[in-house]
Amino acid sequence: MGLKRRNKVSPNFSMASMTDVIFLLLIFFMITSTVVSPNAIKVLLPQGKQQTSAKPLTRVIIDKDMNFYAAFGNEKEKILTLDELTPFLQTCAEKEPEMYVALYADETVPYREIVRVLNIANENHFKMVLATRPPENK
Repeated sequence: MGLKRRNKVSPNFSMASMTDVIFLLLIFFMITSTVVSPNAIKVLLPQGKQQTSAKPLTRVIIDKDMNFYAAFGNEKEKILTLDELTPFLQTCAEKEPEMYVALYADETVPYREIVRVLNIANENHFKMVLATRPPENK
């Protein structure tokens, strides 16, 4: 009697299904990250033809009720007075000397308030970016 040898096949793990899951998660996070709003304060920005590519590190927000908010990096915005804005920006500049300051001003804010913030930035040699929204296609 001859002994027949059976070839035992070891189970193989297919990485194809794991790769599909990873790509689906990647696509999900890419889509949801574009939906996240950088600021929770509702400001209706004026329209602009071209969007800036600079990555601002500090945000200054003026809402329609003339409240000033400021935040550095990913911090939550805190309410400030105009007098407290200069020391806040100087503290941020000490943390990051090459920072950009993004100004988010509601389109109903009087121009003189925007100029006050621009003057603070100019006096302290901060790089300033005015935030706008893309034009609406009609």
